[in-house]
Amino acid sequence: MGIAVSCPRCGGAVREPDLMHSDWRCADCGPVFPLHVAEHVGPEIVASVAARITDPAGGDRPPVPLWCPWPLPAGWTVTGVAWAGDEAGGARATAVACSGPAPLGGGPADLVFVAEEPGIGLGTRYAGIPGPDPGEQLADLIADATPERPETAPHAKIRVAGHPTPLWSVKSPTDRAAYAGEARGMWLYAIAWPSSAGYLLAAEVVLHDLAEWLPPELVYGAPSPYLHGKV
Repeated sequence: MGIAVSCPRCGGAVREPDLMHSDWRCADCGPVFPLHVAEHVGPEIVASVAARITDPAGGDRPPVPLWCPWPLPAGWTVTGVAWAGDEAGGARATAVACSGPAPLGGGPADLVFVAEEPGIGLGTRYAGIPGPDPGEQLADLIADATPERPETAPHAKIRVAGHPTPLWSVKSPTDRAAYAGEARGMWLYAIAWPSSAGYLLAAEVVLHDLAEWLPPELVYGAPSPYLHGKV
């Protein structure tokens, strides 16, 4: 399968490790874990990425999930998969893109779900916010959220691997809606284009880890423009 390799934080070119450097490097972002994006998507490609991210190269670190809505919303398809990491350290982040009809009408919509370890920067790139993580303010809200404190209330609630999971809105460009939270001890992002597509998260969205089981009924579509750099 064709693979495009780029910087997870800015989408720019990266240089492989060499005799002078042991890290992958971006001219603008410095050492990074390279992002690998499959140019097309189908069951064999998703299975290949799932095998890659569950490889024991990561040592004792838990595997990064490959979160995907399942069942898919009506009329939606999977349109891309990606992972960030290298051969030495294993996967540090994943992304799954889906496309379908916008919930409020008016054309197509896209969703990208990102799971990542702290400091990778893939989710904030798609969300259009600065830094490698969603910030101390959001982290504090997640840690301190209680029903008695309405200011800490989540803006969306989904089910992740069978567990109710809150997400908080993060300030993003007006062309998208972005939410962040935690699942399995890692950052979880949901980014929707256009911003009105964020209403999909108000429905009963259930995320399933494709690395654990690949539903044979999963439907695939044309490659997502957002997963391939249009952010």
